[in-house]
Amino acid sequence: MVALTRLFFLILLAVILRPGAYGATPGPGTSGPERKAVQYDREYTLKATMLGYFDTDGKRNPTLQARKGETVRILIVNGELMTHDIVLEKLGVKSEVLVEKGDTASIVFKAVEDDIYFCSIPGHRAAGMEGKFDVVEGPIKEAVTIAGEVPKKGGKALNLNFEKGTLQDWKATGDAFENPVISGDPSPVHDKDMNIGFGGKYFVSSGGTKNYKGTGTLTSVPFRVTHPFASFKVSGGALKDTRVELVRAGNDEVFFEISGSGRATLQPVVVDLTPLLNKEIYIRLIDNETGISQIPYIGDDKWAHINFDEFLFYPSRPNFPNELKPSDIIILPPLDPVIHSGLSGAEAAKSMTMQDGFTVTLAAAEPDIVRPISFTIDPRGRLWVAEAHTYPVRAPEGQGKDRILIFEDTNGDGTLDKRKVFMEGLNLISAIEVGMGGVWLGSAPHLLYIPLDEKNDKPAGPPQILLDGWGLDDTHEVLNSFRWGPDGWLYGTQGVFTQSNVGKPGAPDSERTRLNAGVWRYHPTTKEFELFSEGTSNPWGVDFNDYGHSFITVCVIPHMFHAIQGARYQRQAGEHFNPYTYDDIKQIGDHVHWVGDRGPHAGNFRSDAKGGGHAHAGAMVYLGSEKWPEQYRNNIFMNNIHGSRVNVDLLDRNGSGYIASHGDDFLLTNDTWSQWLNLRYDPSGSVFAIDWYDKNQCHSPNPDVHNKTMGRIFKISHETDEWVQVDLTKASDMDLVNYQLHKNEWYVRTARLLLQERGPNKRVHRALKKILNENPDVTRKLRALWALHVTKGLKEKDLLQLLDHENEYMRSWAIQLMAEDKELSDAALARFADMAKTDNAALVRLYLASAIQRVAPEKRWETLEALVQRAEDKDDHNMPLMLWYAFEPVVPTDVNRAVDLALKAKVPHVLPYTIQRVGAIGSPESEKALQGLQQRLQKMGQSHENHELQALIKEQLARK
Repeated sequence: MVALTRLFFLILLAVILRPGAYGATPGPGTSGPERKAVQYDREYTLKATMLGYFDTDGKRNPTLQARKGETVRILIVNGELMTHDIVLEKLGVKSEVLVEKGDTASIVFKAVEDDIYFCSIPGHRAAGMEGKFDVVEGPIKEAVTIAGEVPKKGGKALNLNFEKGTLQDWKATGDAFENPVISGDPSPVHDKDMNIGFGGKYFVSSGGTKNYKGTGTLTSVPFRVTHPFASFKVSGGALKDTRVELVRAGNDEVFFEISGSGRATLQPVVVDLTPLLNKEIYIRLIDNETGISQIPYIGDDKWAHINFDEFLFYPSRPNFPNELKPSDIIILPPLDPVIHSGLSGAEAAKSMTMQDGFTVTLAAAEPDIVRPISFTIDPRGRLWVAEAHTYPVRAPEGQGKDRILIFEDTNGDGTLDKRKVFMEGLNLISAIEVGMGGVWLGSAPHLLYIPLDEKNDKPAGPPQILLDGWGLDDTHEVLNSFRWGPDGWLYGTQGVFTQSNVGKPGAPDSERTRLNAGVWRYHPTTKEFELFSEGTSNPWGVDFNDYGHSFITVCVIPHMFHAIQGARYQRQAGEHFNPYTYDDIKQIGDHVHWVGDRGPHAGNFRSDAKGGGHAHAGAMVYLGSEKWPEQYRNNIFMNNIHGSRVNVDLLDRNGSGYIASHGDDFLLTNDTWSQWLNLRYDPSGSVFAIDWYDKNQCHSPNPDVHNKTMGRIFKISHETDEWVQVDLTKASDMDLVNYQLHKNEWYVRTARLLLQERGPNKRVHRALKKILNENPDVTRKLRALWALHVTKGLKEKDLLQLLDHENEYMRSWAIQLMAEDKELSDAALARFADMAKTDNAALVRLYLASAIQRVAPEKRWETLEALVQRAEDKDDHNMPLMLWYAFEPVVPTDVNRAVDLALKAKVPHVLPYTIQRVGAIGSPESEKALQGLQQRLQKMGQSHENHELQALIKEQLARK
């Protein structure tokens, strides 16, 4: 019965154009449940994937056609485990969202005008899920292709279409083509849901998706070119080593080659043979790909094969609607060479490739350090390292095996020769930071604080649970990457597949914060916890540049995000907690670190040219030694786990934020077991890195797939680095103030944290204000400002004065610090509204959009009214959506005022999203507001934008 159902489904998919079908009630914009039978004049079926919508003949994003007035149905079938839908841009009709592979949905509509169909899931249209819908006059005719001719030799037709059912006229090598001739669709060597679409009775395959591991070649006999054009059909892997080659017989020169497109359906390829008329050529099919995965958590690549059929000559160029061109394919290169694996610590250090002027030293290795998951550097320059022996499964209470170690280099040779155990018996430790009198630990479901006996390097008391409710759903995405921010908060990150509901022990849900992916922060003295920014995937690393701007590195999705307070970012999975988000901000990178168009995992171990792959950890903005090469300062380093290297992204200001460009890789470990998780620079400017050294490169809940005995710490130094012994705990208050001018940011941050711990001091405040007012360098002014803030040396009047500062960074930070406690005076709100009208810096307007989110909605109107009318922000990377996040909560407080204000907006999103938000309220008042807006739009003349807005209003009113 199952087989018959599948066969029926495949037959259904094979129907591209079928007049006379019956189904849902038609009408402009109809979609959803089918209620009564109606005839469709035209019907199309498309498979939806991140690569695009595919017709059953393999055509990507085909142009769909209908005659004016016809009733059209477009059925989409989900080709993967991803969310997809289909939307018509002008008509506004939208299908239900597909979730599971094989799910179907459809839209039904009247063909009125040319349109665009696309996927409305954020990021999918930009990824290529978009095609044309054309309304045509007269009958729609199927394309007719002229007949081709099988090449001949000695007057006999060659078996280049395999219609003899054998390999006559071909020679095979290797095992890939031992039994290549296939008859049957579905093919016995392909997945049953794959349509091959071959001509005649036979085609050949080098194993299909079931026997892809074989390698070899299949070469035809030479034959003379008698026509100016030829075609053949190909499918299979979009891989460098699964390809068809056309070769000159005289000199074995390859003059044409093409791979498959990463799909099973055979598509025709056209080749111009005019320059080779009367010359002899031959065909060579190559499969040098085994498809065997090198790591346990990624399955084999079943597309490591090639399918081929029907080589034909033509007297003129044939026309195929589903022609496949080399330019249509992003080909994955051969596997990156695997140089080393399973090395000793000393061998690993020697095997690394460094930039000129740099050296790497093995600072510590097993058995002295095992499974290091996080580390920090204390005011004495010592490394505090968390060993994660319990990972990946939290142990029963009291049975944890994790511990905290303290390492020190006592003589400057780069080796951590002194080692202490601070504490043992901890459970599922994932992050560590020191400061404010203790040690801060991520230990899901808890955020722990251990008071410190600094004299003896021992706990001064038992661990205290500051927060609980951190999720354990996916234990490689728990709270991680602790870092003290310039504002005195402890920052950290968490991944998307772990669901947390964080609050103080015993707090009800109403006093907790839900989060999965995002950046969070906790204040060590006020005990406040909040989500700083939401979204991304599995961020493992957060750091701040010289201007206090935070950046995170993530995995699977594009990797680089400027973390803005109150922002919501592209997600790997799931929905934002606020259902009225509607869209999110994308990465700032102008690149990714993987190759191909089949998603990030397909590029693993093939992405050397792009930077190594999609998995990143250990974000570090380098602000250490001023003697390091200039290209590293204020730019962000991250380890690329699959690429066995340290990437560098170059951060350049653009509008309200940044663009991150791909810099030269800083270091190659040349070792596939290398897994650096954290990077930090020390008082000398050198960088320490912890290496979770393991054959398995990704999380598994099975403890037995992870190595339990290995781990390393490496030190990377420039030739100008000079080792120093420090102990800032013994520095005077004024010494700590003066450290705010140090060229190595380690001193700046450590001294600021110590000042924060020591508390308010009028003498300190006077000295810091002198730097704030007199130092010409804005980064030094900012350091003084932050130090004043964390030591409670600023009053509102000080910050109000800074709102008039000539420098945009100073004005911006004054805005953020004023909104810190979420209580703004009338004077501050009035200044915000004035700045929203007049300030010429996009960065300042961004900080206003962040800060205004922290006040009650009814107090936001004046600032938002000015900000949404700043037309210069319409193309900014951040501002349109940041303004919506600030504006959305005010909409239900006064729908008429919200509509009036949205109609004035000169930045995108505000008006259409307001229409959707008002529609979601569903009250008589909101319905009346939409009707009034519809009437106003009708009086404003015809435009594409106006048409879309009216269609959106109509859709919202119809929902009732």
